[in-house]
Amino acid sequence: MPDPSLRERALGFLSRREYSRLELKRKLAPHVENESELETLLDDFSRRGWLSEQRFTEQIIHARSGKYGTRRIAHELKEKGISAEAVAALLPQLQEGELETARAVWAKKFGTLPADAKERAKQMRFLQGRGFSFPVIAKVLENGADS
Repeated sequence: MPDPSLRERALGFLSRREYSRLELKRKLAPHVENESELETLLDDFSRRGWLSEQRFTEQIIHARSGKYGTRRIAHELKEKGISAEAVAALLPQLQEGELETARAVWAKKFGTLPADAKERAKQMRFLQGRGFSFPVIAKVLENGADS
């Protein structure tokens, strides 16, 4: 059975999930000898709407917004090749429900306010690792799941 063409490989990847241009380029790079051939294919897919930065960012936000904070989601999008301008445009949308998400994540993991400084630091590190900002962490640890 012959190896699939570059186009077939790209369509196979995109049929499973959305990819950013950079991600798809990295996945296809080992299978191409001429870099311009890959760029032409990616341009064609973008023109046809098969490769969409908008859909990719929406998918990442939808998948991550229930577990992670704005900083972590923004970092992931930048790592996957989404432009800084596009990420900056998404920040207000991401920050809208960040406090509620942080409270839900905190309540699931801990559920009770810290009894001492050591426990408070542990809870802060956990929320910080999930990408929540310090003002949001402070509000969560001030009131817990209330208000």
